[in-house]
Amino acid sequence: MNPQAKLIFALSLTLGTTLTISSNHWIMAWTGLEINTLAILPLISKSHHPRAIEAATKYFLVQAAASALVLFSSMTNAWHTGQWDITQLSHPTSCLILTVALAMKLGLVPFHFWFPEVLQGSSLIVGLLLSTLMKFPPITLLYLTSPSLKPSVLMTMAILSAALGGWMGLNQTQTRKILAFSSISHLGWMAIIVAYSPKLALLNFYLYTLMTAAVFLSLNSIKALKLSTLMTTWTKAPSLNAILLLTLLSLAGLPPLTGFLPKWLIIQELTKQEVALAATIIALLSLLGLFFYLRLAYCATITLPPHTTNHMKQWYNNKPTNTMVAVLTTMSLMLLPISPIILTVV
Repeated sequence: MNPQAKLIFALSLTLGTTLTISSNHWIMAWTGLEINTLAILPLISKSHHPRAIEAATKYFLVQAAASALVLFSSMTNAWHTGQWDITQLSHPTSCLILTVALAMKLGLVPFHFWFPEVLQGSSLIVGLLLSTLMKFPPITLLYLTSPSLKPSVLMTMAILSAALGGWMGLNQTQTRKILAFSSISHLGWMAIIVAYSPKLALLNFYLYTLMTAAVFLSLNSIKALKLSTLMTTWTKAPSLNAILLLTLLSLAGLPPLTGFLPKWLIIQELTKQEVALAATIIALLSLLGLFFYLRLAYCATITLPPHTTNHMKQWYNNKPTNTMVAVLTTMSLMLLPISPIILTVV
């Protein structure tokens, strides 16, 4: 793909995201979502591999259906209330349809089936965009409409997402699929808290984006797409592999790393709101995720391949680590001590 085309798609993604997050009219938000979908499709399918074409087709169909539901929900609300303002969503049917539409956009259970498949058919960099930037507009809409949505529906979806995200990630051998199920699990944590404390859901999203970007870029620099490849990369970039271990544990939410902060705050807020049972269930379900993060970390740093003769060792890479990877990784590990500052800003 030539640089001009890449520039156009990057600008379109920026325009679509900005349009959705800054609009207060449903039609403008919908337009931004559509621009985003159309801009990412060529990036998914650029390799012309059948898996990539299949991923782009699945992504297009799901996002088109979700956008149609967003439009239908807003039109139903406007029909009954005369309001096109995003924050004025009050009709019960519209609220329910919008919950379904945003769940499809984000990949929340039970509308999650497309996400691992699409991520598996994309490159690591496009996978990073799909897991972070493309989730930002729907999360913003969820944030703006959170007072109107039913907490019980969101809580059910959230617990199911945390359960399935953890459970289905256990048996995977492809790093992109593991990160897709990790994303579904993290979205469960955001969905459970958005009705009680929308700002906390946004903080969780920002920190999730930070840690996921660090993991995706680290995997991209060592070119690891499968666990078997990850086992042989310790010779290529030993220091990066060692830090990847800590970044994965941060994504799992272990103290004293950055990933512990949102989980701690969400459990605290849920307990304050007297839904301690939901807090207990989702905290226990995060142990499933911890298992496959530990498996990834184990493959990346601790194991040697079982049959050393069958695996080609990769050459030691003497190139300096990308600055972006270094900054994101440092932030993924070190933000817990400055959590009071983060909370005052948010």
